Amino acid sequence: MRIVIAGGGFAGCAAAMQVARMGAEVILAERTDMLCGTGAVGGIMRNNGRYTAAEEMIVMGGGQMFRLIDQHCRHKNVNFPGHRHASLFDTAVMPAVIVRALAALGVKICYMSRITGVSLRERTDPQADGRITAVKNDRGELLEGDAFIDATGTAGPLSACHQYGRGCASCIMRCASFGGRISLSSLCGIKEYAALREGKLSGQGDCPGALSGACTLMKASLSDKIREQLDLKGVAVIALPPELCEDHLKLKACQQYALPEFAHNIVLLDTGHAKLMSPYYPLSKLQAVPGLENARYEDPYAGSIGNSVRLTASVPRTDTMQVKGMENLFCAGEKSGIFVGHTEAIVTGVLAGFNAVMAARGLPLMTLPAETVCGDAIAWVNEQMACTVGRRYKYTFSGSVLFERMKRQGRYTTDTSVIRERVRRAGAENVFAMQPQL
Repeated sequence: MRIVIAGGGFAGCAAAMQVARMGAEVILAERTDMLCGTGAVGGIMRNNGRYTAAEEMIVMGGGQMFRLIDQHCRHKNVNFPGHRHASLFDTAVMPAVIVRALAALGVKICYMSRITGVSLRERTDPQADGRITAVKNDRGELLEGDAFIDATGTAGPLSACHQYGRGCASCIMRCASFGGRISLSSLCGIKEYAALREGKLSGQGDCPGALSGACTLMKASLSDKIREQLDLKGVAVIALPPELCEDHLKLKACQQYALPEFAHNIVLLDTGHAKLMSPYYPLSKLQAVPGLENARYEDPYAGSIGNSVRLTASVPRTDTMQVKGMENLFCAGEKSGIFVGHTEAIVTGVLAGFNAVMAARGLPLMTLPAETVCGDAIAWVNEQMACTVGRRYKYTFSGSVLFERMKRQGRYTTDTSVIRERVRRAGAENVFAMQPQL
């Protein structure tokens, strides 16, 4: 039994880990030469409701990625504007750490394997769901499988970033070098949809997509004082005079950081480099800030004018992460809706991996209980994606409308005993660790 996963970001890696733990063969096809996707420059975990979601997944038996990341944090229990008890992992080492973990599980990683074609079973009934038998990469290799997972993300290709943003600056996504992202779902004929943001595009209404929410500065380019503060506390907040303020909040994919504090201050987080919580910031203004006179961008290199555009290619799905219209195709991460963040990618990736194996074995698919924050988020976001209004919001456990929903329901907590009891009462304890039999 073989599961083929397209995309090696956090969602694809979490899916691969879950599939391997269930005893199936895994092929992880990654377009570039490195895993983790935006996780290679992200670094923020467990802030606000993400803590609750991560602990739920651990209790449900699907928390291996969370435990792995916890072991490689530079700082824990960090507070910064609008966010509490965050963990900041080391982005410099995380890709290699995850590669070793996947290799230990027997996952076959195919780098520079951009999926460009798909083989579908011939339909005798035009109303029947499609079924993939194999995918083909740009080297002409055919990868056969029993079930497939689309974790190709929603950033790029380059043309989309030019069309919907301020010009792609994808130093991590690197679609100009390794070829632009191609959606496995779209190759199957599935119609995708985009998030919407305020703004005019060619005289029309809302503009599709959103900009990646942060940049990375070379830590060595900062003053000794700022570096020392980052090393000690994990965060540095520098107040700005009015003439240096830049308000890009409405453009960000990461609306949990769309708070006034991020427009009126330079907020830096220590993730190995210095994470600047703005989608872009003019370098001339940045270097006018005391302590940042020598500031230099690490990612994206065009951080003065723009960032990569995301959230342009999600697909319709069920609450089991199955792509609608396809019998053996599942989705995870931003592909599964307007989810933003590593935690959200891992949660959806684990469930997609579990259900891909279930489908390959001919067993019933699993939905997570609505009593859990993870199950509720997957189902509620799916409902919101059905209408235009819902696609104007961004969904994350750490802020915006999803976090507010968690708080209204009384489910946001950092008390692990409360989380464990809630999962146990929902009948979901260790569900991902079970080995369903034919």
